[in-house]
Amino acid sequence: MYFTEKIVWITGASSGIGEAMAYQFAAENARLIISSNNSEELEKVKTNCLKTCSQCDAIFIDLEKPESIKEAFDRVMTITPKIDVLVNNGGVSQRTLFVDTSMEIFRKIMEINLFGAVLLTKYVLPVMLKNGGGHIVATSSISGKFGFNLRSAYAASKHALHGFFESVRLENYKENIRVTIVCPGRVRTNISLNALTADGKAHGKMDDGQDGGITAESCAKQILRAIRKNKKEVLIGGKELLMVHFKRFTPFIFNRIIRKIKPT
Repeated sequence: MYFTEKIVWITGASSGIGEAMAYQFAAENARLIISSNNSEELEKVKTNCLKTCSQCDAIFIDLEKPESIKEAFDRVMTITPKIDVLVNNGGVSQRTLFVDTSMEIFRKIMEINLFGAVLLTKYVLPVMLKNGGGHIVATSSISGKFGFNLRSAYAASKHALHGFFESVRLENYKENIRVTIVCPGRVRTNISLNALTADGKAHGKMDDGQDGGITAESCAKQILRAIRKNKKEVLIGGKELLMVHFKRFTPFIFNRIIRKIKPT
């Protein structure tokens, strides 16, 4: 199996797509490192992973805090001197109008979704270069391809991820560094429940669109397939992915439709 004995570090692994990816990697007997800011749930995922893989370490990380990212990286380096695959999956969504969103909340979303991934990559990339290569994965969104109602900060952070990781790919291609950007559409996870509102509290509701999305397991399987095939970018989801193509090829149709889509 492709990932057997490969050292894979996943952030945002205590639930949703990250948790599902952990189980898929574990099934291929990867040597796992899983991280999130929910230690209790992370330990449950670790226990489940160890049913099918021989090694899984759970390490706390708060992507909003640079010092926590450094501490997590230092701990990982005490476990292994090598990282084969880094999956920058941790993040937070948004359910609030820009006009009602404080800059504090806007910056919080950018810090977690963008700068958390940037800083962790800043630490891990030299390790990969030293060891002759590696694969970096970034979980973006179709909101990284176009803006959407109630997602101004979220969409901005995901758009920025594309520019950053495309640049990293180009700069390090000759050094055997591969980069895959994943753009999920509607996946049935708790992302809308945990999305931030104008006052910084959790949205606490499952969006109708989200509830009708594909399973996290299906999404995870497609992500692993994309890594194996060294895909530069992959769209994952259902009919909502058509909007990406409408935006590119028929923007006049896209603009008519996007205004009518219910944002929650």
